[in-house]
Amino acid sequence: MKKQNYIQYGSKCNTQELELFISHTLQTNQKAELQGKPKTPLCVWGEHGIGKTQVIESFARKNGYQFAYIAPAQFEEMGDLLGMPKILSDQRAQNETTVFIPPEWVPKTEGPGILLIDDVNRADDRILRGIMQLLQNYELVSWQLPPQWHIILTANPDGGDYSVTPMDFAMITRMMHLTLIFDVKTWAIWAETHKIDERGINFVLTYPETVTGERTTPRTLVQFFENIASIQDLKKDLPLVKMLADACLDSNTVTSFMAFLNNDLAKLITPEEILNTTHFEKEIYQKLFALVEQQTKRVDILSVILTRLINYLTIHNQKFKASQLDNAKKFLKMDILPNDMRLIALRDLAITVNKHLSSIAADPELGQILLTGGVLR
Repeated sequence: MKKQNYIQYGSKCNTQELELFISHTLQTNQKAELQGKPKTPLCVWGEHGIGKTQVIESFARKNGYQFAYIAPAQFEEMGDLLGMPKILSDQRAQNETTVFIPPEWVPKTEGPGILLIDDVNRADDRILRGIMQLLQNYELVSWQLPPQWHIILTANPDGGDYSVTPMDFAMITRMMHLTLIFDVKTWAIWAETHKIDERGINFVLTYPETVTGERTTPRTLVQFFENIASIQDLKKDLPLVKMLADACLDSNTVTSFMAFLNNDLAKLITPEEILNTTHFEKEIYQKLFALVEQQTKRVDILSVILTRLINYLTIHNQKFKASQLDNAKKFLKMDILPNDMRLIALRDLAITVNKHLSSIAADPELGQILLTGGVLR
Protein backbone atom coordinates (compact mmCIF):
# COMPACT_ATOMS: atom_id res chain seq x y z
CA MET A 1 0.00 0.00 0.00
CA LYS A 2 1.24 3.51 -0.80
CA LYS A 3 2.21 5.59 2.17
CA GLN A 4 -0.55 8.03 3.01
CA ASN A 5 -0.70 11.04 5.29
CA TYR A 6 -3.42 9.48 7.38
CA ILE A 7 -4.96 11.42 10.23
CA GLN A 8 -5.78 9.22 13.21
CA TYR A 9 -5.98 9.91 16.92
CA GLY A 10 -4.85 8.35 20.17
CA SER A 11 -2.20 5.77 20.98
CA LYS A 12 -1.55 2.91 18.59
CA CYS A 13 -2.51 -0.45 20.07
CA ASN A 14 -3.10 -4.11 19.27
CA THR A 15 -6.37 -5.95 19.88
CA GLN A 16 -5.48 -7.10 23.40
CA GLU A 17 -4.56 -3.55 24.42
CA LEU A 18 -7.78 -2.26 22.84
CA GLU A 19 -9.89 -4.68 24.87
CA LEU A 20 -8.09 -3.62 28.06
CA PHE A 21 -8.70 0.05 27.23
CA ILE A 22 -12.38 -0.56 26.47
CA SER A 23 -12.82 -2.41 29.76
CA HIS A 24 -11.25 0.43 31.73
CA THR A 25 -13.17 3.24 30.00
CA LEU A 26 -16.53 1.49 30.34
CA GLN A 27 -15.93 0.93 34.04
CA THR A 28 -15.01 4.60 34.41
CA ASN A 29 -18.13 5.65 32.50
CA GLN A 30 -20.27 3.40 34.67
CA LYS A 31 -18.97 5.10 37.82
CA ALA A 32 -19.55 8.51 36.22
CA GLU A 33 -23.16 7.61 35.43
CA LEU A 34 -23.81 6.52 39.02
CA GLN A 35 -22.45 9.88 40.20
CA GLY A 36 -24.60 11.83 37.74
CA LYS A 37 -21.60 12.85 35.65
CA PRO A 38 -21.42 12.74 31.83
CA LYS A 39 -20.02 9.66 30.11
CA THR A 40 -17.38 9.85 27.37
CA PRO A 41 -17.72 7.85 24.13
CA LEU A 42 -14.73 5.99 22.70
CA CYS A 43 -13.70 6.18 19.03
CA VAL A 44 -11.49 3.43 17.59
CA TRP A 45 -9.57 4.45 14.47
CA GLY A 46 -7.94 2.07 12.02
CA GLU A 47 -7.56 1.09 8.40
CA HIS A 48 -10.14 -1.07 6.68
CA GLY A 49 -10.16 -4.78 7.48
CA ILE A 50 -8.04 -4.43 10.63
CA GLY A 51 -10.77 -5.91 12.84
CA LYS A 52 -12.17 -2.90 14.72
CA THR A 53 -15.80 -3.97 14.59
CA GLN A 54 -15.06 -7.60 15.35
CA VAL A 55 -12.97 -6.76 18.42
CA ILE A 56 -15.72 -4.56 19.89
CA GLU A 57 -18.48 -7.08 19.17
CA SER A 58 -16.35 -9.88 20.64
CA PHE A 59 -15.62 -7.79 23.74
CA ALA A 60 -19.34 -7.20 24.28
CA ARG A 61 -20.15 -10.88 23.91
CA LYS A 62 -17.37 -12.08 26.23
CA ASN A 63 -18.17 -9.56 28.95
CA GLY A 64 -21.94 -9.86 29.03
CA TYR A 65 -22.84 -6.54 27.37
CA GLN A 66 -25.95 -6.19 25.23
CA PHE A 67 -24.94 -5.08 21.75
CA ALA A 68 -26.59 -2.75 19.24
CA TYR A 69 -25.09 -1.84 15.88
CA ILE A 70 -25.65 0.93 13.36
CA ALA A 71 -23.76 1.93 10.21
CA PRO A 72 -24.70 5.60 9.68
CA ALA A 73 -23.25 5.55 6.16
CA GLN A 74 -26.51 3.79 5.26
CA PHE A 75 -28.64 6.64 6.65
CA GLU A 76 -30.22 8.68 3.88
CA GLU A 77 -31.98 11.25 6.06
CA MET A 78 -32.19 12.44 9.65
CA GLY A 79 -35.28 10.30 10.16
CA ASP A 80 -33.03 7.23 10.08
CA LEU A 81 -31.33 8.59 13.20
CA LEU A 82 -34.13 10.47 14.94
CA GLY A 83 -37.10 8.32 13.98
CA MET A 84 -40.28 9.20 12.13
CA PRO A 85 -42.96 11.70 13.23
CA LYS A 86 -46.42 10.54 14.20
CA ILE A 87 -49.48 12.66 14.92
CA LEU A 88 -51.39 11.82 18.10
CA SER A 89 -54.94 13.12 18.41
CA ASP A 90 -56.48 14.07 21.75
CA GLN A 91 -60.22 14.17 21.03
CA ARG A 92 -61.06 15.41 24.53
CA ALA A 93 -58.74 18.39 24.25
CA GLN A 94 -59.46 18.67 20.53
CA ASN A 95 -55.81 19.05 19.59
CA GLU A 96 -53.09 17.08 17.91
CA THR A 97 -49.46 16.50 18.95
CA THR A 98 -46.54 15.41 16.79
CA VAL A 99 -44.23 12.87 18.42
CA PHE A 100 -41.28 10.90 17.07
CA ILE A 101 -41.26 7.11 16.93
CA PRO A 102 -37.65 5.98 17.59
CA PRO A 103 -35.96 3.76 15.00
CA GLU A 104 -36.17 0.01 15.54
CA TRP A 105 -32.42 -0.28 16.28
CA VAL A 106 -32.55 2.01 19.34
CA PRO A 107 -31.86 0.00 22.55
CA LYS A 108 -34.92 -0.20 24.77
CA THR A 109 -33.85 -2.28 27.79
CA GLU A 110 -31.53 -1.25 30.61
CA GLY A 111 -27.88 -2.20 30.15
CA PRO A 112 -25.09 -2.84 30.51
CA GLY A 113 -24.85 -2.49 26.76
CA ILE A 114 -22.73 -1.13 23.94
CA LEU A 115 -24.06 0.89 21.00
CA LEU A 116 -21.52 0.56 18.18
CA ILE A 117 -21.61 3.36 15.61
CA ASP A 118 -19.56 1.76 12.83
CA ASP A 119 -17.51 3.74 10.29
CA VAL A 120 -18.96 6.95 11.67
CA ASN A 121 -17.01 9.26 9.36
CA ARG A 122 -18.46 7.61 6.27
CA ALA A 123 -21.80 9.16 7.17
CA ASP A 124 -23.13 12.28 5.47
CA ASP A 125 -22.25 15.56 7.19
CA ARG A 126 -25.90 16.10 8.21
CA ILE A 127 -25.95 12.74 9.97
CA LEU A 128 -22.63 13.50 11.67
CA ARG A 129 -24.09 16.66 13.17
CA GLY A 130 -26.96 14.64 14.60
CA ILE A 131 -24.58 12.05 16.02
CA MET A 132 -22.56 14.81 17.69
CA GLN A 133 -25.58 15.65 19.85
CA LEU A 134 -25.95 11.96 20.75
CA LEU A 135 -22.32 11.86 21.87
CA GLN A 136 -22.84 14.88 24.09
CA ASN A 137 -25.96 13.80 25.98
CA TYR A 138 -26.49 10.13 25.06
CA GLU A 139 -29.90 11.22 23.78
CA LEU A 140 -31.59 12.95 20.87
CA VAL A 141 -34.79 14.96 20.68
CA SER A 142 -36.81 11.81 20.07
CA TRP A 143 -35.12 9.15 22.23
CA GLN A 144 -32.42 8.48 24.79
CA LEU A 145 -30.17 5.55 25.55
CA PRO A 146 -31.31 3.46 28.54
CA PRO A 147 -29.18 3.48 31.70
CA GLN A 148 -25.83 1.66 31.61
CA TRP A 149 -25.49 1.91 27.83
CA HIS A 150 -22.17 3.04 26.37
CA ILE A 151 -21.22 4.42 22.96
CA ILE A 152 -18.24 3.17 20.95
CA LEU A 153 -17.51 4.39 17.44
CA THR A 154 -15.16 3.23 14.71
CA ALA A 155 -13.62 5.42 12.03
CA ASN A 156 -11.34 5.10 9.02
CA PRO A 157 -8.34 7.44 8.74
CA ASP A 158 -8.81 10.91 7.32
CA GLY A 159 -6.35 12.66 5.03
CA GLY A 160 -5.64 9.75 2.68
CA ASP A 161 -7.50 7.86 -0.01
CA TYR A 162 -10.51 6.95 2.14
CA SER A 163 -13.89 8.43 1.20
CA VAL A 164 -14.72 9.91 4.58
CA THR A 165 -16.36 13.02 6.00
CA PRO A 166 -13.92 15.06 8.10
CA MET A 167 -14.93 15.51 11.73
CA ASP A 168 -14.26 18.92 13.25
CA PHE A 169 -12.68 19.33 16.66
CA ALA A 170 -16.02 20.13 18.27
CA MET A 171 -16.91 16.50 17.55
CA ILE A 172 -13.41 15.04 18.03
CA THR A 173 -13.15 16.47 21.53
CA ARG A 174 -16.39 14.81 22.62
CA MET A 175 -14.67 11.42 22.46
CA MET A 176 -11.63 9.49 23.66
CA HIS A 177 -9.52 8.04 20.84
CA LEU A 178 -7.39 5.00 20.11
CA THR A 179 -5.87 3.67 16.87
CA LEU A 180 -5.90 -0.08 16.21
CA ILE A 181 -2.93 -1.47 14.27
CA PHE A 182 -2.02 -4.94 13.06
CA ASP A 183 0.23 -6.92 15.41
CA VAL A 184 1.32 -10.28 14.02
CA LYS A 185 1.90 -11.91 17.40
CA THR A 186 -1.54 -10.94 18.71
CA TRP A 187 -3.16 -11.97 15.43
CA ALA A 188 -1.50 -15.40 15.59
CA ILE A 189 -2.94 -15.99 19.06
CA TRP A 190 -6.39 -14.95 17.81
CA ALA A 191 -6.04 -17.21 14.77
CA GLU A 192 -5.09 -20.23 16.89
CA THR A 193 -8.06 -19.56 19.18
CA HIS A 194 -10.48 -19.31 16.25
CA LYS A 195 -9.02 -22.39 14.50
CA ILE A 196 -7.87 -20.57 11.37
CA ASP A 197 -6.16 -22.90 8.87
CA GLU A 198 -2.67 -23.53 10.29
CA ARG A 199 -1.10 -23.07 6.85
CA GLY A 200 -2.50 -19.56 6.86
CA ILE A 201 -1.07 -18.88 10.31
CA ASN A 202 2.33 -20.13 9.16
CA PHE A 203 2.16 -17.84 6.13
CA VAL A 204 1.32 -14.70 8.10
CA LEU A 205 4.06 -15.42 10.65
CA THR A 206 6.54 -15.98 7.80
CA TYR A 207 5.50 -12.94 5.74
CA PRO A 208 4.00 -10.42 8.20
CA GLU A 209 4.93 -7.55 5.89
CA THR A 210 2.35 -8.73 3.33
CA VAL A 211 -0.62 -8.19 5.62
CA THR A 212 -1.02 -4.45 5.04
CA GLY A 213 -2.15 -3.65 1.52
CA GLU A 214 -4.92 -2.05 -0.48
CA ARG A 215 -6.74 -5.40 -0.76
CA THR A 216 -4.72 -7.52 1.64
CA THR A 217 -5.96 -7.00 5.18
CA PRO A 218 -6.45 -9.34 8.15
CA ARG A 219 -10.08 -9.62 7.05
CA THR A 220 -9.35 -10.64 3.44
CA LEU A 221 -6.62 -13.02 4.56
CA VAL A 222 -9.10 -14.84 6.79
CA GLN A 223 -11.53 -14.96 3.85
CA PHE A 224 -8.81 -16.59 1.76
CA PHE A 225 -7.76 -19.04 4.47
CA GLU A 226 -11.37 -20.12 4.99
CA ASN A 227 -11.69 -20.83 1.27
CA ILE A 228 -8.56 -23.01 1.11
CA ALA A 229 -9.22 -24.87 4.37
CA SER A 230 -10.97 -27.74 2.57
CA ILE A 231 -8.10 -28.20 0.07
CA GLN A 232 -5.86 -30.87 1.56
CA ASP A 233 -2.88 -30.51 -0.81
CA LEU A 234 -2.44 -26.87 -1.82
CA LYS A 235 0.42 -27.57 -4.26
CA LYS A 236 -1.62 -30.22 -6.04
CA ASP A 237 -4.46 -27.75 -6.62
CA LEU A 238 -2.20 -24.75 -7.22
CA PRO A 239 -4.25 -23.22 -10.09
CA LEU A 240 -7.39 -23.15 -7.92
CA VAL A 241 -5.44 -21.84 -4.92
CA LYS A 242 -4.03 -19.00 -7.04
CA MET A 243 -7.48 -18.09 -8.34
CA LEU A 244 -8.79 -17.95 -4.77
CA ALA A 245 -5.80 -15.85 -3.70
CA ASP A 246 -6.28 -13.43 -6.61
CA ALA A 247 -9.94 -13.12 -5.64
CA CYS A 248 -9.06 -11.90 -2.14
CA LEU A 249 -5.55 -10.45 -2.00
CA ASP A 250 -3.03 -8.05 -3.53
CA SER A 251 -0.75 -9.41 -6.24
CA ASN A 252 2.32 -9.04 -3.98
CA THR A 253 0.66 -11.16 -1.31
CA VAL A 254 -0.35 -13.77 -3.89
CA THR A 255 3.24 -13.98 -5.14
CA SER A 256 4.50 -14.44 -1.57
CA PHE A 257 1.93 -17.17 -0.90
CA MET A 258 2.90 -19.05 -4.06
CA ALA A 259 6.56 -18.91 -2.99
CA PHE A 260 5.50 -20.06 0.46
CA LEU A 261 3.87 -23.15 -1.07
CA ASN A 262 6.68 -23.89 -3.52
CA ASN A 263 9.20 -23.85 -0.67
CA ASP A 264 7.02 -26.35 1.26
CA LEU A 265 6.67 -23.92 4.16
CA ALA A 266 2.99 -24.78 4.45
CA LYS A 267 4.04 -28.18 5.77
CA LEU A 268 6.01 -26.99 8.78
CA ILE A 269 6.09 -29.13 11.91
CA THR A 270 3.00 -28.46 14.01
CA PRO A 271 2.78 -27.88 17.78
CA GLU A 272 0.90 -31.17 18.14
CA GLU A 273 3.71 -33.07 16.40
CA ILE A 274 6.32 -31.49 18.69
CA LEU A 275 4.43 -32.21 21.89
CA ASN A 276 3.27 -35.72 21.04
CA THR A 277 6.38 -37.20 19.45
CA THR A 278 8.00 -40.22 21.08
CA HIS A 279 11.26 -39.78 19.13
CA PHE A 280 12.12 -36.09 19.44
CA GLU A 281 15.65 -36.36 18.00
CA LYS A 282 14.60 -38.15 14.82
CA GLU A 283 11.13 -36.76 14.18
CA ILE A 284 11.65 -33.15 15.27
CA TYR A 285 15.26 -32.10 15.71
CA GLN A 286 16.73 -33.75 12.62
CA LYS A 287 13.90 -32.49 10.40
CA LEU A 288 14.30 -28.95 11.72
CA PHE A 289 18.07 -29.07 11.39
CA ALA A 290 17.79 -30.01 7.71
CA LEU A 291 15.21 -27.29 7.13
CA VAL A 292 16.98 -24.50 9.02
CA GLU A 293 20.71 -25.09 8.52
CA GLN A 294 20.96 -23.94 4.92
CA GLN A 295 23.50 -21.62 3.30
CA THR A 296 21.55 -18.82 4.92
CA LYS A 297 20.19 -20.01 8.25
CA ARG A 298 16.36 -19.97 8.14
CA VAL A 299 15.77 -18.34 11.51
CA ASP A 300 12.38 -17.21 10.21
CA ILE A 301 11.20 -20.82 10.05
CA LEU A 302 12.27 -21.42 13.65
CA SER A 303 10.45 -18.24 14.68
CA VAL A 304 7.19 -19.39 13.05
CA ILE A 305 7.30 -22.85 14.64
CA LEU A 306 8.29 -21.51 18.06
CA THR A 307 5.56 -18.84 18.03
CA ARG A 308 2.91 -21.42 17.17
CA LEU A 309 4.19 -23.80 19.87
CA ILE A 310 4.09 -21.13 22.59
CA ASN A 311 0.65 -19.94 21.45
CA TYR A 312 -0.65 -23.51 21.48
CA LEU A 313 0.62 -24.06 25.02
CA THR A 314 -0.78 -20.81 26.40
CA ILE A 315 -4.14 -20.88 24.60
CA HIS A 316 -5.02 -24.42 25.63
CA ASN A 317 -5.51 -23.86 29.34
CA GLN A 318 -5.10 -27.49 30.28
CA LYS A 319 -2.79 -29.79 32.18
CA PHE A 320 -0.35 -31.20 29.65
CA LYS A 321 1.19 -34.62 30.05
CA ALA A 322 4.70 -34.85 31.52
CA SER A 323 5.96 -36.21 28.19
CA GLN A 324 4.48 -33.20 26.34
CA LEU A 325 6.11 -30.72 28.72
CA ASP A 326 9.38 -32.61 28.34
CA ASN A 327 9.17 -32.29 24.55
CA ALA A 328 8.53 -28.55 24.89
CA LYS A 329 11.67 -28.27 27.03
CA LYS A 330 13.67 -30.26 24.45
CA PHE A 331 12.51 -27.88 21.75
CA LEU A 332 13.62 -24.84 23.75
CA LYS A 333 17.02 -26.45 24.43
CA MET A 334 17.85 -27.12 20.77
CA ASP A 335 21.24 -25.80 19.73
CA ILE A 336 19.78 -24.37 16.50
CA LEU A 337 17.43 -22.07 18.43
CA PRO A 338 18.79 -18.51 18.88
CA ASN A 339 19.01 -17.44 22.51
CA ASP A 340 16.91 -14.29 22.00
CA MET A 341 14.01 -16.41 20.71
CA ARG A 342 14.41 -18.73 23.67
CA LEU A 343 14.30 -15.79 26.08
CA ILE A 344 11.12 -14.33 24.55
CA ALA A 345 9.43 -17.74 24.62
CA LEU A 346 10.29 -18.33 28.28
CA ARG A 347 9.09 -14.85 29.17
CA ASP A 348 5.72 -15.55 27.52
CA LEU A 349 5.44 -18.87 29.35
CA ALA A 350 6.32 -17.25 32.67
CA ILE A 351 3.39 -14.82 32.51
CA THR A 352 0.74 -17.24 31.22
CA VAL A 353 -2.30 -17.97 33.37
CA ASN A 354 -1.78 -21.70 32.80
CA LYS A 355 0.22 -22.60 35.90
CA HIS A 356 0.85 -26.09 34.55
CA LEU A 357 3.47 -24.53 32.24
CA SER A 358 5.54 -23.08 35.08
CA SER A 359 7.82 -26.13 35.10
CA ILE A 360 9.07 -25.20 31.62
CA ALA A 361 10.05 -21.65 32.54
CA ALA A 362 11.54 -22.88 35.83
CA ASP A 363 13.71 -25.58 34.24
CA PRO A 364 17.26 -25.08 35.65
CA GLU A 365 18.93 -26.28 32.46
CA LEU A 366 17.11 -23.64 30.41
CA GLY A 367 18.03 -21.03 33.01
CA GLN A 368 21.68 -21.99 32.67
CA ILE A 369 21.48 -21.66 28.89
CA LEU A 370 20.04 -18.17 29.17
CA LEU A 371 22.61 -17.04 31.71
CA THR A 372 25.64 -18.33 29.82
CA GLY A 373 24.42 -17.92 26.26
CA GLY A 374 25.46 -21.51 25.79
CA VAL A 375 23.52 -24.43 24.41
CA LEU A 376 22.79 -27.88 25.80
CA ARG A 377 21.47 -30.81 23.81
